[in-house]
Amino acid sequence: MLERLFALSHQGTTVKTEVIAGLTTFVTMVYIVFVNPAMLSEAGIDMGAAFVATCIAAAIGCFIMGFWANYPLALAPGMGLNAFFTYGVVLGMGHAWQSALGAVFLSGCLFLLLSLFKVREWVIQAIPLVLKQAIATGIGAFLALIALKNAGIIVASPATLVQLGDITSAGPLLAILSFFIIAALMFRDIKSGVLLSIFLVTACAWGLGLVEYHGIVSAPPSVMPTMLQLDITSALELSMLSVVFAFLFVDLFDTSGTLVAVTQKAGLADEHGKMPRLGRALSADSTATIAGSMLGTSTTTSYIESVSGVSVGGKTGLTAVVVGVCFLLMIFFAPLAQMVPAYATAGAILYVAVLMLQNLKFVNWDDMSDAIPVSVVLLMTPLTFSIAHGIALGFIAYTVVKVLCKKSHEVSVSVWILSALFVMKFAFS
Repeated sequence: MLERLFALSHQGTTVKTEVIAGLTTFVTMVYIVFVNPAMLSEAGIDMGAAFVATCIAAAIGCFIMGFWANYPLALAPGMGLNAFFTYGVVLGMGHAWQSALGAVFLSGCLFLLLSLFKVREWVIQAIPLVLKQAIATGIGAFLALIALKNAGIIVASPATLVQLGDITSAGPLLAILSFFIIAALMFRDIKSGVLLSIFLVTACAWGLGLVEYHGIVSAPPSVMPTMLQLDITSALELSMLSVVFAFLFVDLFDTSGTLVAVTQKAGLADEHGKMPRLGRALSADSTATIAGSMLGTSTTTSYIESVSGVSVGGKTGLTAVVVGVCFLLMIFFAPLAQMVPAYATAGAILYVAVLMLQNLKFVNWDDMSDAIPVSVVLLMTPLTFSIAHGIALGFIAYTVVKVLCKKSHEVSVSVWILSALFVMKFAFS
């Protein structure tokens, strides 16, 4: 049955490999089930209900991505989008959280329409191969920044923006240990090296008394405080129009960039960078967003942490389905998952960043019209802390440089249109 559903042998993978890949992806992104409810609670949403809504919305997205699109891409309520929901829309603009959920619902409906009419598919297929390589490396640099920050290896500085943290403290040391453990295990072709390192570092943290044991199983909280509490009517007001489109825009390009990066890493795109079943993949996050807003959580999007599963061999939708099952189980195993500290996954994320930066070897650095836009994406994605901004600036740089280098014939009509839209976005935002 699994062979018929996911074509495992055709992709050169096995059930065992896919399960390990799914578990690896899940462990690297499970932090969201704790971060998202905590953030949404600041907007007035019941934390317990947000916890359950986060798990269910993530599971829905993963199941659609796995069964329908057959991609090893995991989904969950997105970081950044939840911050915009809480600090931008509710606390910043003064809208009720019910109205904000209504805006998420409407943006999800727009996502779905754009997917059905192949607008989003057109956007992704319009990205030139060199920019797809740039996006993958830019996201790799972005992941490295997140990993180093989560581990406490780099910290904020008022003088220099960032500086070296106290790397002699337990957290950074355990993160570094995790990274080296992964390097050693993967060198020996131990596919579950990433997952093993996370478990080993968590066990070390527990032995040192850095994390507490809270039990294994607990009854799930009620989702009723947020279930179907969204206010669609108020979200249709003119003042909410910009909010709806902000959710739409950020998720569109964050998901597009993530999908490109994961398929490039998994080798699922053809020689021209085209991706099969793209329309199905794009409908997964929009459908999950609609469901999530009805349950009581912010926009659901594709997670770049999916690359961690791909890096250990995940190639089919079975990987995503395993992640979805894990999210459902998380509803009951929340106390156990709380033991995994951020620095335990930081080493895994940093290792994945190294793998993604390998795409730089495919860039023709002797051609400045290719090297410059790649460099822009590579630098601006982490420095703006936004995949969407990195992609936008990369498109603009690609178009401008190609024209200045007398290679305007290489710029397609779709790239011209997208570049113009990005310029307008920066000009009027």
